[in-house]
Amino acid sequence: MRIVLQKVSEGSVDVVDETSGEVDTTFKPQHIGIGYVLLVGVEDTDGAKQIDWLARKIANLRVFEDENGKMNRSIHDVNGSVLSISQFTLYADVRKGNRPSFVKAGAPAHAEQAWHGFNDALRAQGLEVKEGRFGSHMRVRLANDGPVTIILDTDELGV
Repeated sequence: MRIVLQKVSEGSVDVVDETSGEVDTTFKPQHIGIGYVLLVGVEDTDGAKQIDWLARKIANLRVFEDENGKMNRSIHDVNGSVLSISQFTLYADVRKGNRPSFVKAGAPAHAEQAWHGFNDALRAQGLEVKEGRFGSHMRVRLANDGPVTIILDTDELGV
């Protein structure tokens, strides 16, 4: 799995109807205050081991400032929330040509299942998790706080 974690003071997502280009009223826009916006990409080889490791790491990551201005507090310590967005484009391969290849991105059925499983694993860590809609055209808005942006890639981390 590949995740781009952004520490935010706020974040939101809505879904665009691809036919009309207008906001899709069948999806209730989601909003969080302080916390993380997570862009989540899945490979076909990702499973419970990667999901569990990432959920624990993200729940305990200390990137929020303490009273001394040091990154020493977790999302739990600040009563933060998570906005999780599925994003297969994190597996774009741009080495050849000018059009990205997405062959490393997980098959949609597996990726959706793994993404929901990951969100549930975050909830099991005691986090409030709001979600975008898998496979949809979404508009994500955020105020990156810091800025703090961290990339977690289970392949590179040996998970």
